[in-house]
Amino acid sequence: MSFGLLGSVEVRVDGTEVNLGHARQQCVLVALLVDANHVVAVDQLVDRVWGERPPRRAQGTLYSYLSRLRQALAPAAEQVSIVRRSGGYVLSVEETAVDLHLFRQLVGQARAADEDERASDLFAQALGLWRGRAFTALDTPWFTTLREALERERTAAELDHTDVRLRMGRHTGLLAELSTRSEAHPLDERLAGQFMVALYRSGRPAQALHHYQEIRCRLAEELGTDPSPPLRDLHQRILTADPALTAPATPSTDNSGRRPVPVPRQLPAAPPVFIGRLPELATLDRLLDSRAAPGGTVMVSAIGGVGGVGKSWLVLHWAHNRLDHFPDGQLYINLRGFDPSGEPLAPAVAVRGFLDALGVDPAEIPAELDGQTGLYRSLTSDKRLLIVLDNACDTAQLLPLLPGSSTCTVLITSRRQLTGLAVSHGARSLDLDVLPDTEARHLLIRHLGHRRTAAEPDAVATLLKYCAGLPLAISILAARAAASPDLPLAALAEEVQEAATRLDALDTGDMAADLRAVFSSSYHALEPDTAQAFRLIGLAPGPDISVPATASLTGLPVARVRVLLRKLRAAHLVQEHTPGRHRMHDLIRLYATEQGHGQPVSVSEAALHRLADFYLHTAHTAAGLLDAHQDQIPLAAAQPGVVPEEMADHGAALDWFTAEHRVLYAAVDLAAGLGLDAHAWQLARALETFFDYRGHLHDWAASQRTALKAARRLGERSWQAGAHRSLGVAYTQMGRLDEGHTHFHQALDLYDHLGDRVSQAHTYRGLGWVCDRQGRPREALDHNERALRLYRGADHRGGQAMALNNAGWLHAMLGQYERTLDYCTQAVALNREIDDRHAEAGAWDSLGYAHHHLARYADATGCYERALDLVRGVGDRFNETEILHHLGDTRLAAGDHEAARLVWRQALEIAEEIGHPAADELRDRLMDPARDLSEDQSQR
Repeated sequence: MSFGLLGSVEVRVDGTEVNLGHARQQCVLVALLVDANHVVAVDQLVDRVWGERPPRRAQGTLYSYLSRLRQALAPAAEQVSIVRRSGGYVLSVEETAVDLHLFRQLVGQARAADEDERASDLFAQALGLWRGRAFTALDTPWFTTLREALERERTAAELDHTDVRLRMGRHTGLLAELSTRSEAHPLDERLAGQFMVALYRSGRPAQALHHYQEIRCRLAEELGTDPSPPLRDLHQRILTADPALTAPATPSTDNSGRRPVPVPRQLPAAPPVFIGRLPELATLDRLLDSRAAPGGTVMVSAIGGVGGVGKSWLVLHWAHNRLDHFPDGQLYINLRGFDPSGEPLAPAVAVRGFLDALGVDPAEIPAELDGQTGLYRSLTSDKRLLIVLDNACDTAQLLPLLPGSSTCTVLITSRRQLTGLAVSHGARSLDLDVLPDTEARHLLIRHLGHRRTAAEPDAVATLLKYCAGLPLAISILAARAAASPDLPLAALAEEVQEAATRLDALDTGDMAADLRAVFSSSYHALEPDTAQAFRLIGLAPGPDISVPATASLTGLPVARVRVLLRKLRAAHLVQEHTPGRHRMHDLIRLYATEQGHGQPVSVSEAALHRLADFYLHTAHTAAGLLDAHQDQIPLAAAQPGVVPEEMADHGAALDWFTAEHRVLYAAVDLAAGLGLDAHAWQLARALETFFDYRGHLHDWAASQRTALKAARRLGERSWQAGAHRSLGVAYTQMGRLDEGHTHFHQALDLYDHLGDRVSQAHTYRGLGWVCDRQGRPREALDHNERALRLYRGADHRGGQAMALNNAGWLHAMLGQYERTLDYCTQAVALNREIDDRHAEAGAWDSLGYAHHHLARYADATGCYERALDLVRGVGDRFNETEILHHLGDTRLAAGDHEAARLVWRQALEIAEEIGHPAADELRDRLMDPARDLSEDQSQR
């Protein structure tokens, strides 16, 4: 088990991350972990978690959070526990399982170590535990103060580690790191001194003296002080070339009489600007520290990722900071595996280049590749070499370039997943993703400076949004901005906002820095059917796509589609972000869309028609499982090649809608854009129940507006009426009552003209609901009675049950609670006969409301709990919120204030998650429950 505080808060049990709940609950855990195995007083916990603004019943809330944390940590109960002690709580755990305590322990050991090598290793382990800012996103004053203190501890450890490495003569490998840290901490004199020593020992005394002048001027301008005596003394020693500053020389001797063997130093320059990637750098450090055992295999790390994600920059930045680990040199070759200007480099050419770099006389180089490879492996045997194989095409290109000695370290970058290399040589894979938002922002600021970016914050936000964390894209835009200092960033932002010109904006004219060319080289390396799948996925709606949907889109069997997606993943052109679902980076998707639009229109339209069929037919099936009592609309047959998903039950249907929510919402617009108006209307209708259950009211209204337009184009008045009625429901739930009332009346006019009695009844019931919400219960009751008569005339039992419940509720609004009990008891019985559990839940809620106002609080509680069981069974979170709200009122009226607050907090959590209109009222309840209940009772 492990606890991570030095970055985002995370807990892992057997490698699996534990869900710790919301941020405030995480605060409780961290507040205990910081003082692990020591009692933390309750008052201390409250102060740490809420600061100066605790909730009114902070202790009750704290107990709730502790209970949930115990449940979350239950799988590791033998290793961790949270128990009550006199005056507070203690979290018992092995301290080394908490990265914060392990960091402090390792730093202490490093400072006490007798040998510099041992100290350096311990410092490296300690600093490698950091993954970012400590307990990211936790922001009370106590956490802020502690975070600042920990940053000071981290900085002190970095400075001590640097002193150790300077004593070991590793000044060359420190230059890049010290340069970056000096920019981040320009007034730190100890750091400045370390940088000056490293520069001087690396043969750069002029730069060392220049750095001294820089910090001297900064100190004078910003603090009004001079450098400290130790820094002034170091400056003087550099001026006089004090011999004591020179690192001990380590010359190599060769008494064989042969010409000296050169030490290859082939690494290109380190990237001038490098931000973030701390976890990846730490991973490479760990791999380096755990070199293969004697007789083992060479340590190979394959770094993968899409073109432009920064694979080469990562390798070069890491390598330049670890040069002291490779005293026998560094070999580097760009294998041009995805070079837009030419073919991949042949292995024979690469091996020959390495032999030249290792000083082999051309006359001694064998003619055949096998002989050259053998000689290369002999020369690298037992050497502490770094070998960087950049931009590899595939495993076959790499095999001749791999040394045989476990003393060598090989770093490979490729846009393909090199699975064969992992199998044959045990290569460790490290896939790079895009930069997080904060690091992407820092990268742009480092390129353009604080002044320019601060002057146009909106433009900066737009540039970062559309670069979507891709380092090459950010650097290209920064280069364009830097080349035109007078160009407003807003002008660049306007270019990237337009999808049609976005990739043009990311073109510098240099093929190596043209994002479209980078993507093109990966795309053209695909096999034809894989490329076709790539193009079509680029046209699909929504943020991602499932495997079955991709099968219908391409018209291929699922088994074949899995193979194609695997190839696209291997090329880093798609990501399987959750099992069975794939997505593209925004800019790759834009390129894929360009390629999709470049193929014949008939091909793309046929594919998208199949996809629309897939979503419609699957959604129709799922909607029937969510609400078996909804009136069904027959569908036209699907296109050949479409295989809708099958699902077993209500739960599977709800899971499918949840996973496909954003895609289905986009598919409504896609269908309308393709001229598939019937698809657009029918798909919007299939989404109604899911949107209702989950409270996605804005999506509901938007999809029905599209459906209404589609029905008008089709001239289908019954479908127009259905869209109006659905909009009436959505707007009423959103609290836009006048709009809801208007749409219900428009639906009623159309249904009256069509003579559709059942749909008229549905609409009258909706009008009754609006009138109730508008404070007109008697008018609402009239509408509902008309609905009930129409339902009975049509023998529509489901409608009768809902109208009976509504009538009961409206009588309650009029203070006629006994009549409510009569109507709603009938509604419960009828819903049970037709097995409509969702409608039955509503009837139990109404019964609970009536019992509450008759002061029968135990009966009311029983009704509400029955309603909750039913509504949770169907996954209706919107109405779960309403019922919890009512149950809290009853708990309070019965005198159980703490139980009321607990229930309201549950309701508020759901309300905030789904955007329920009652969220504000629930917050008021929690602030002053007695006042709000009194007002509520007086209104009823």
